[in-house]
Amino acid sequence: MTSPLVIFDLDGTLVDTAPDLIDSLNYAISAAGLAPTTYGDLKHLVGHGARVMIKRAFSLREKELSDDDLEPLYERFIAHYLEKIPGNSKPYPGIIATLDRLTASGFTLAVCTNKTTVLAVPLLEKLGISQHFAVVTCGDTFEWRKPDARHITGTIEKAGGDPAKSVMVGDSFNDIASAKNANIPSVGVTFGYTDVPMAELGPDVVIDSYDELDAALIERLISKRVAAA
Repeated sequence: MTSPLVIFDLDGTLVDTAPDLIDSLNYAISAAGLAPTTYGDLKHLVGHGARVMIKRAFSLREKELSDDDLEPLYERFIAHYLEKIPGNSKPYPGIIATLDRLTASGFTLAVCTNKTTVLAVPLLEKLGISQHFAVVTCGDTFEWRKPDARHITGTIEKAGGDPAKSVMVGDSFNDIASAKNANIPSVGVTFGYTDVPMAELGPDVVIDSYDELDAALIERLISKRVAAA
């Protein structure tokens, strides 16, 4: 019998990574003489990839950036981020207890992130939480990525799960939209990286802390989706 599957986003959902991402971004763009960006400038872009953040930094400073100039800055970002991992990134309060609680209740856990494998896997390992997850799929695992439904359905397949018994937990548009596109329920967290209030993104449930995420909630979402099918 297939166990229920809970899929977590990484940045802004499992781990607060923004301080280190902004730090590496500022290190990268300093090579081009740009003034540092702030957490408030780019918090909502975390999860879209380093290239998007670099482009946005140039846009904020009203500076041109060619594709040829982008790649060396991207490589500078990656090298700095990898050197510092895990840096100041920390799992969100209550998440470790939640992962233990869900596992003890018979759930399988997975990660589905747009972060590249070379950044995501070392982060999970160095934070000591990788063992909780049966599968980690990243922005380069497939040819598609969130909000494409196939990033979710591919994760479910790799985890040996069943879409009818799967739930997505995330903090941003990409997470909630990909869950909708894959026709699975979603739980939206309010403490992550979005420039739109989580409730406006339309998840099935909104939580303010991981104390609210338990087996009963997941089972209710799965039962409701099965009944509606």
